[in-house]
Amino acid sequence: PNLQIFSSFQKYKIMCCLLQERDKRAKWNGIPILLQKLYESSHPNSDLSYAHTFLKVLSSHLSMEAMSFVTEDRKTAQESTFPNTYTFDLFGGVDVSLTFLTPVVLLLTMRNQSLLPLVNELSQIVELIVRHTEGVTKSLAARDDFVLFLFTLMTNKKTFLQTATLIEDILGVKKEMIQLEGIPNLSSLVQSFDQQQLANFCRILSVTISEPDVGNDDKHTLLAKNAQQKRNASPSRAEVNQVTLLNIPGFIERLCKLATRKVSEATGANFLQELEDWYTWLDNALVLDALMQMATEEAEQSSPGETSSDESSLATSPLRHRLPQSMKIVHEIMYKVEVLYVLCVLLMGRQRNQVHKMLAEFRLIPGLNNLFDKLIWRKYTASNHVVHGQNENCDCSPEISFKIQFLRLLQSFSDHHENKYLLLNSQELNELSAISMKANIPEVEALVNTDRSLVCDGKKGLLTRLLTVMKREPPDSSFRFWQARAVESFLRGATSYADQMFLLKRGLLEHILFCIIDSGCTSRDVLQSYFDLLGELMKFNIDAFKRFNKYVNTPEKFQTFLTQINSSLVDSNMLVRCIVLSLDRFESQTEDVKVVEVLSECCLLSYMARVENRLSFLFRLINIINVQTLTQENVSCLNTSLVILMLARRKAKLPFYLNALREKEYAEKYPGCLLNNFHNLLRFWQRHYLNKDKDSTCLENSSCIPFSYWKETVSVLLGSDRTSLCAIASYIDEPFMDVDRDLLED
Repeated sequence: PNLQIFSSFQKYKIMCCLLQERDKRAKWNGIPILLQKLYESSHPNSDLSYAHTFLKVLSSHLSMEAMSFVTEDRKTAQESTFPNTYTFDLFGGVDVSLTFLTPVVLLLTMRNQSLLPLVNELSQIVELIVRHTEGVTKSLAARDDFVLFLFTLMTNKKTFLQTATLIEDILGVKKEMIQLEGIPNLSSLVQSFDQQQLANFCRILSVTISEPDVGNDDKHTLLAKNAQQKRNASPSRAEVNQVTLLNIPGFIERLCKLATRKVSEATGANFLQELEDWYTWLDNALVLDALMQMATEEAEQSSPGETSSDESSLATSPLRHRLPQSMKIVHEIMYKVEVLYVLCVLLMGRQRNQVHKMLAEFRLIPGLNNLFDKLIWRKYTASNHVVHGQNENCDCSPEISFKIQFLRLLQSFSDHHENKYLLLNSQELNELSAISMKANIPEVEALVNTDRSLVCDGKKGLLTRLLTVMKREPPDSSFRFWQARAVESFLRGATSYADQMFLLKRGLLEHILFCIIDSGCTSRDVLQSYFDLLGELMKFNIDAFKRFNKYVNTPEKFQTFLTQINSSLVDSNMLVRCIVLSLDRFESQTEDVKVVEVLSECCLLSYMARVENRLSFLFRLINIINVQTLTQENVSCLNTSLVILMLARRKAKLPFYLNALREKEYAEKYPGCLLNNFHNLLRFWQRHYLNKDKDSTCLENSSCIPFSYWKETVSVLLGSDRTSLCAIASYIDEPFMDVDRDLLED
């Protein structure tokens, strides 16, 4: 036995010598030897403080490598090498580290508070490896028990930061979304967080409550989406997780406080320039968190007399002294982005009404209104409206992300919901009432029911503030799209004359027309958002058409406007629908002198009154889509074509329009092509809309045509009786008949 022990010892010594010799040539920096010693100290009965010594050295090697990646010419992961990181992984460093992060060892550590830095060091090491070694990340992500166990490390403030970043990285590559209800004592855990921790936790939550590929929603065909919904009839994990969060007492209230709390304003006027100078170095979350923790520790170690928030001292002090205060501000902005994102996702979920009620109760909108001028849209030079350098075409800077997330939240909050009037203040609500009274029309019920104690404070409401900055944006600003979407959502739903006039009086129509006709704007996204907004603003409003004619006062301007519309009907078809619907209503109001006057003078209404122009739009709307290419973005083309035909049916002119489609086919030498395509589109329409209450309500509210008439018209068009003059089949010659073919099968 003694000889065997001696032999084992000799082998150990020989192995150590070989490793040390190889270490010098391979430049492993002693990592294999350190890992070996760490492994020997990993047993529960070992002296864990001894192991901490090795961990500090290992952590130093890995941290310096990660910092060099961030600071040296912004190298990508593919261009940089991480010899220490890969050596650590090669010799089983991750597995050794994980032996410490087990409930048994963790329990021993938690009992001895002096050993908490060990856990923090381990979390940091694993996080560094995960960030730069994709295989390790995927391996850890596959271990559900380990992922859920990591959440228990967030109970202590000293281990929270590294653990949160580690969880965020692992969830980013995890194939299946975790279930929040599986986290031990989730409610108690979240309630134990301070506000800073809760804001950081929102970075994790954003991954757990968002549906996969939510950012590219329009790119998936409706056919594929419908098939997926059939396969997955039960609520998704994201939806279940949303419910889990809403059941945590005080969760939404705390998020509202985070979103609306004021940021320290002691940084002086040059903060934005300072941020721009060092931002490219700080757009790595790990470095940002590490510096923030450093700033916090500095503050804790400083006496009250040593801390100064004076602007002049901040501006003249070296960057290393100024940085912590600036870090706190950027941290606040970045975490507000995450908080607003979580609130936005919850607003779009199945519990929307419950979330709406809570956001109103906790005064989210008035709080954001109070932050608007000082934080959300501060006054600064025009150059800062555009993202510079490598970020020119992305939305990754904190300032830009914050603004866009704010606008997305407003859009979700206002869209088809009576709480939209909380975006106004009391004086503006009175103005809406006065507009209705002057027009001798009843006030909208939602306006009457608005709780005035929950509306915006101050001289301007949030909607008015948004309009002000919207009109000041440069033509190529990336914010124009989101601003227009947010304002449009206020108008969507049942058309309100008072809402339209409120915005018309503030010059919105003239601003939109300037953008479309005179600004030189070429962005399709911006133009689409402005077309949609213009449609909602003008629909059924004779005053709006009168204003339009006053602005578009030359043939050249009108031709430019038509060119923009015709350049992409997918983008402009909602405006086309608005003009067709408005013309139909005005033509039934010929007893009104004002309406008759505008009908005779307005170039836009006169253009749409010509049947050949309506038919031209109808041809192209049907021709640019088919069942296989329908998406949430272009399905509106199908509905606009249906509106044109429903209005024709009301006037008993449906056969005329269908025959015109047939003649167009023969003129283009493609008999049956257009009508067969339209027939298939309508069959899809039946399957898609007849089981979707929300969609059908939207169609009815936006058109003021009962949904029953939509369904009836589609049924008439799809009729199988070839003797019916209102059935599509009657206009397709037998040799070209293709309506029986089922193109809708999955």
